[in-house]
Amino acid sequence: MRFRSETGAALLEMALVLPLLLLLVVGTVEFGRAYNAKITLTQATRESVRVLAISGDEEAAEATLKAAATTLNPDLISVSMTPCSEAERGDPTSVTASYPFTYSIAFFSADTITLGSTAVMRCGG
Repeated sequence: MRFRSETGAALLEMALVLPLLLLLVVGTVEFGRAYNAKITLTQATRESVRVLAISGDEEAAEATLKAAATTLNPDLISVSMTPCSEAERGDPTSVTASYPFTYSIAFFSADTITLGSTAVMRCGG
């Protein structure tokens, strides 16, 4: 009766599982980065529309958005606004922001997705 040696079995199993495990970990980290950028953009858009609804100043609202998005590159954020009309207090105003997010996962090419956020608030607070 001969016994087989299993000394290399664990190494082979590790070699098969490790690339998949690393891909899963890196993918999870990249998803977390993208989700954090989305949350940051959404919060900054809310702050911006609040300033626009109260003051009506589009430049101040854009500056607020870019200042509130602390972890994002402010030069890459594009903003569009619907200003308050002078005659109708209580009408909605909105701010829409978009940000190109670049992700990179090992063994795959880097790609860019556009994150977007829209916030709406009544004019006059």
